[in-house]
Parts: sequence; structure tokens; C-alpha cells
Amino acid sequence: MANIIYGVSGEGFGHSSRAREMLSHLEKSGHTVKVVSYDKGYRSLKDDFDVFETEGLHIASADNKVSMAKTLTDNMKKLPDGHKKLRALRHEGFEKFKPDCVITDFEPMTAYLANHYHIPLITIDNQHRMRYMDYPYPPKLKKERLITESVIRGMVPKPDVSLVTSFYFGEPKNNRTFIFPPILRKEVLSLEPENRGHTLVYLTSGFESFVDLLKDFTREQFVVYGYNRDEQVGNFTYKAASREGFLADLSTCKAVMATAGFTLLTESLYLRKPYLALPMRGQFEQELNGHLLEKLQYGANVRRISPETIGNFLYRLPDFSERLKGYRAEDNRAITAKLDELLLDDCAQLKKQLCK
Repeated sequence: MANIIYGVSGEGFGHSSRAREMLSHLEKSGHTVKVVSYDKGYRSLKDDFDVFETEGLHIASADNKVSMAKTLTDNMKKLPDGHKKLRALRHEGFEKFKPDCVITDFEPMTAYLANHYHIPLITIDNQHRMRYMDYPYPPKLKKERLITESVIRGMVPKPDVSLVTSFYFGEPKNNRTFIFPPILRKEVLSLEPENRGHTLVYLTSGFESFVDLLKDFTREQFVVYGYNRDEQVGNFTYKAASREGFLADLSTCKAVMATAGFTLLTESLYLRKPYLALPMRGQFEQELNGHLLEKLQYGANVRRISPETIGNFLYRLPDFSERLKGYRAEDNRAITAKLDELLLDDCAQLKKQLCK
């Protein structure tokens, strides 16, 4: 069995929810795992796993748009603590724990230290599809695509093997990249979807301008998360954060309206829920998710919101639902089987890859 360091990005809850499934599988298989994370990832995983708290990057936004100035200033403040955490991680994680391999879900400290100590590195994330998979994208976003690819390369410089998760299956660009369906939480896999007529709305960072537009649709029932309040206002039911409540509303809705983050989008597709994507401006991955969603005809991608675009989405729900019947909905067995293969015989396959 292997000693494994598993880095998990703490930006949002998507990384940690997927990592939880992989971590549970690894520990059940007999491996010893030390997790490295920060912020939401650390808080989500610390009670159930051996977690080292590090510092990490944070993206600041307002009204569904990335704020570059606030993102820069917020992250600059973390540099002194980040250096201290890096030194502690080198000593506690790498020199004392002596990992046989490192796995990272877009967490850069573990990736850099894997390269420094010449330890095999596996990536498990959806970000590397933008680096190692062919995919269509809007020509006007070519500059953003190149910048994003450079950022990914900077965050995780030299992975030996990349296990990429995606709802769009393009061709891998090398023989070290393997593409799998999205990793799903066991709570989602156990859901039995049905349609009780409401539309689930999930918003972050005070996206009030979208809620204002929904007020024109008085015949619709909207269940709204993201404002941390419990209140009924006309045809709007506001609900505070609740994992169980949210999943119940997701499994019984007729459609989802939300930003184009990978986790909620792919969980909605697994449950065959048409999706109105509201990509965060300045976030290429969300722009790409919305573009691919629309290309596959599983929902609509809205970069400029108006009552007409919302109405058109609601009108086309039957078409999207029919298209979603063909969605490739799978559990996590394929990716865990590949991971098991890579870790066999003290990571023998991985070590051969490291020597190439």
C-alpha cells in the first residue's frame, strides 16, 4: 500500500466534494493519505481525514463578475503565511511522511513539492481538460483560453498522469491523459429525480440583477439558494444553506438556473435537469462550461441576461429534457479503477512514467 499526499483546492466546495469520494476510496483500499487543503476545502475535510492546513489562492467576485483588483490584493496579503506553510509542509508532509506519490486536485503547493522531490504526480480535476483535451470554444475567447492554459501550467507544472473529468468528451492531447465522466458525490448518486414543478436558482456573491428579472415570471415557482435566508416572497421561496435540503430541491426541480460552475452543472446533468448557465464574467472555465452545455443542447448559455433569454429557456425545457435522455450518466467506478491501476505495486506504473 502507498503513502499518498492529496492536495485539494479550497476555492469553493466542488474540489473537496469530489476529493472526498476519491479519499474515501483510497483509504478503503488500504492506502495512507495525508490531505493538504485550505479555506472551504480544509473546513469540509478536516473532521474526516488527516488534513494539513495550507494557504491558497482565492478568486473575488461581485455581481457575477471576477474582480481582478480584489483578487490580487486579497492574495497578496496571504504571501507571508503561505511561505511559512510551505516550509511546514516540506518538513511534515514530504520529509517525515515520505509519500510514494502525490495527487492534486488543482492545489499548487503539493504539485510543486512533488516536482522538487521527484515524486510521481497525478492530477484529478476538471481544469486539466483545458490543457490536455481538444474542445470547441468561442473564437472571441481565444485570448482568455491561452491565459487560462498558462495559469493551469503555472499551478501544476509537470504532472506525470492526468485523470481529467469532463461532461464533454474531446480527444486527449497525449498518452498520459485519461478522460472520465464527472466525479459525483454518493449523495447525488443515490437520488431518484422527479419533477415537482419548481425551478432551482443558485446564486453567489449577491447576483441581485438576475433575481430582479425573474420577478417578471409570476407563473413560475422559484426556489432560491445563496442568500442565506428562509422566506416566502410571492412565487419565490428563499432557503438558507442546507446540503440535504438543497439536494432534495435539486432532485425534484424541473430546471436549474445558476452560474456555470462545474460541480452543480454536472450534478444537474446527471439528474437530467435542463440548465440555464450564467457564466461568471472573467472566468474562462465557466464560459467554456456554458458554451459546451449549449453545444450539447442540454440547456442554455446566457452571457447577457434579459427577460427574453429567460423566457426562451423556459419555453425550450421539453427539448432540453429530451436531449438529456442521452446524457452519459455514470458513477465513479471507471476513474477509481484507473487510480487503483496506477497505484499498484508501490506506484510502479507511475514511477516508470516519471523516468520517461
